[in-house]
Amino acid sequence: MIATSSIDTTCTIWDVNTQTARTQLIAHDREVFDLAFSRGTDVFASVGADGSVRLFDLRSLEHSTIIYETPNLEPLLRLEWNKQDPNYLATFKVDSRSTIILDIRLPSIPVTELGGHAGCVNAVAWAPHSSCHVCTAGDDCQALIWDLSHMSKRPVEDPILAYNAEGEVNNLQWSSSQPDWVSIAFSDKLQILRV
Repeated sequence: MIATSSIDTTCTIWDVNTQTARTQLIAHDREVFDLAFSRGTDVFASVGADGSVRLFDLRSLEHSTIIYETPNLEPLLRLEWNKQDPNYLATFKVDSRSTIILDIRLPSIPVTELGGHAGCVNAVAWAPHSSCHVCTAGDDCQALIWDLSHMSKRPVEDPILAYNAEGEVNNLQWSSSQPDWVSIAFSDKLQILRV
């Protein structure tokens, strides 16, 4: 199964084996920019131009739950689900320097915001082996790794690791098979970093 998001406000769930759409649903009031599945294949969330994070369950598609809306309905560009703890999501607004961490058990209010970038955030990836580490990357040519283990007790102000690339970092991936490695993409390069 794969899922796609669209500028026509819909998300489509595809059955790869039969090469057909299993379901298509109107997910947002405006364009849908990204979606991500929780562990398993039933629960997913999406973000879009309407500034909301919406939670869906394929076993019951009659409704969705809005778990977060940006204060001025600024568009949300990307979404990443925590690989170890399905209660946490990371997202960021279009042209924003900060990453928003959400707990689906406490809708409407971010658990924390990570504001260490000097340019717009372009990508976010959770560690595959840890529930409290996340990497963000942006136009400031940096990839930052954050430790969120104490976010319930105090604000997360600084990253624990920072890497300066030779250009604006457009994307990143944290390897699930080799969790000591993070790949970043910038300009016409792909670089693999040991963390």
